Amino acid sequence: MEKIKSAAQLQEIRKQAQIKLALREKSNTLTSAETCGLSVGTQKMQILVCGGTGCKASASHTLASNLQEALSNRNLEDDVKVITTGCFGFCEKGPIVKIIPDNTFYVQVKPEDAEEIVREHIINSRKVGRLLYKNPETDEPVSDSKHMNFYKKQMRIALRNCGFIDPENIEEYIARDGYEALAQCLTTKQPAEVINEIKLSGLRGRGGGGFPTGLKWEFASKYQADQKYVVCNADEGDPGAFMDRSIMEGDPNSIIEAMAICGYSIGASIGLVYIRAEYPLAIQRLQTAIRQAEQLGLLGDHILGTEFHFSIRIRYGAGAFVCGEETALIHSMEGQRGEPTIKPPFPAESGYLGKPTNVNNVETLANIPVILTRGANWFNQIGTERSKGTKVFALAGKINNVGLIEVPMGTTLREVIYEIGGGIKNGKKFKAVQTGGPSGGCLTEQHLDTPIDFDNLLAAGSMMGSGGMIVMDEDDCMVSVAKFYLDFTVEESCGKCTPCRIGNKRLYELLDKISQGKGTLEDLTTLKNLSRVIKDTALCGLGQTSPNPVLSTLDNFHDEYVAHVVDKKCPAGKCKSLLTYYIHPELCMGCTLCARNCPVDAIVGERKEVHFINTSKCIKCGSCLEKCKFSAISVK
Repeated sequence: MEKIKSAAQLQEIRKQAQIKLALREKSNTLTSAETCGLSVGTQKMQILVCGGTGCKASASHTLASNLQEALSNRNLEDDVKVITTGCFGFCEKGPIVKIIPDNTFYVQVKPEDAEEIVREHIINSRKVGRLLYKNPETDEPVSDSKHMNFYKKQMRIALRNCGFIDPENIEEYIARDGYEALAQCLTTKQPAEVINEIKLSGLRGRGGGGFPTGLKWEFASKYQADQKYVVCNADEGDPGAFMDRSIMEGDPNSIIEAMAICGYSIGASIGLVYIRAEYPLAIQRLQTAIRQAEQLGLLGDHILGTEFHFSIRIRYGAGAFVCGEETALIHSMEGQRGEPTIKPPFPAESGYLGKPTNVNNVETLANIPVILTRGANWFNQIGTERSKGTKVFALAGKINNVGLIEVPMGTTLREVIYEIGGGIKNGKKFKAVQTGGPSGGCLTEQHLDTPIDFDNLLAAGSMMGSGGMIVMDEDDCMVSVAKFYLDFTVEESCGKCTPCRIGNKRLYELLDKISQGKGTLEDLTTLKNLSRVIKDTALCGLGQTSPNPVLSTLDNFHDEYVAHVVDKKCPAGKCKSLLTYYIHPELCMGCTLCARNCPVDAIVGERKEVHFINTSKCIKCGSCLEKCKFSAISVK
């Protein structure tokens, strides 16, 4: 690759790259009538294959190879290109294949389906009906993603290139206005003007804190030093969260460009990406993007012929949740224990190696280039009064459409769960949704019409967090849910401050006691009081927000806690210690299958006679329930 030495040269390369990407761009505007009947004979085609971690785990890489082989066997490799992209978002239906330009959207495609796709769709212009997505309400096939409920209410800004471009081809990123924002900043704007544009946009940090991004950059710009640093926080640690990973896998250059823009704005020449080592695919694509940017001169010395120098290095984390906190992250990069420190001084004044440092998470940075190319006013018109733009969520749990979504701030929980998410699995009743991961809270049916933004979620007893959203149904026990998150927090606490190290351990022990049927009403009071003390006294955000799952479930599901401590019952049937296994005499056939599979010989009864369970010996493993062929065993 020849180095780009000016903004004008970058523009020429963009024009050439756009020609190559024109087919995909045009497919976004074509109607069904216009795309009907397109074939190899009329114009070239492209096959986009999801190459995100989720789809790769289901062999999408083998699928891509099989598609390429099927095309080569028919000498079609020059007419039809197989392109591996990032995540399409619709993870529930992966692996996904999209045919361009007719926008046919195939779901749950297996490697062995490649031959049929090439034969039927590519050669004979016939859609493979069995691979099309079916509307769950009508059972009718939907061939175009534009008409799927999952995508209808989404607005993709941070995810704008994911599932659309080849993340390992920098020219495709450039064709989508990539590095245009950096070129504009370096050639037409002063650093203060760039910062002011970000401030006017209203962008707030997407890592959980929601601090105004432009203000954060402004603080870092005001401190003078011989060296400053830009840090990308890619240490995504919330259970069930995969937003940042997907952006890095699908659009790594957007992060590189944003870091360079931040470096120019605050006067930094070195960028550091702190990424967990458990993200090998994201790391590989990030390394490829950095190498290609260096080869084109978009990283390094005299970028685009200016006096601006900027380089990026990668630092690996070991997966500690606490290292999502910026001071703990910085200490980890320095080779020290990943522990937070009291602020001030903030990293903007004294961060990495004691130098002024700006830390933003992946999703925050992904918004920067498009804000600068389309304007702060454009971004400012999206969202709510105090929460601008969109938010990416990892939608998971007991929901029909598991996946990665991006919606405008102000979209309600009901819209996300029932329209985008397709409702609760197996027709079960919605019970709660956990937002904000271990730091968030569990919201109920009464909160479904709450607009999603920073302030509304806090007012409801939860928080935005980095974007995890886990949906629960009637079969979930909220005491067990709170216990699960406390177990995670106890494990991930750095142990530096007593409220977090000891207080959360005591909270977990109380929840464990309650789930075993040994709790009292006084324990509920203790839970609430201890939670408030921890929130007020813990050192960092991890400790200060760790009691949120306890407090929110106590407030919203108090009756469920009372049932555990007074009635000694778990209404959801999840707490094993509170379950009783029972054999219905009228249904028992005396087959002895349950008795033969009981590991502790708790079931007695002769062959062809009614059996009984000795509850004093029963360990409640569920083996008898699983093995019984006559539905004679139940749990109460």
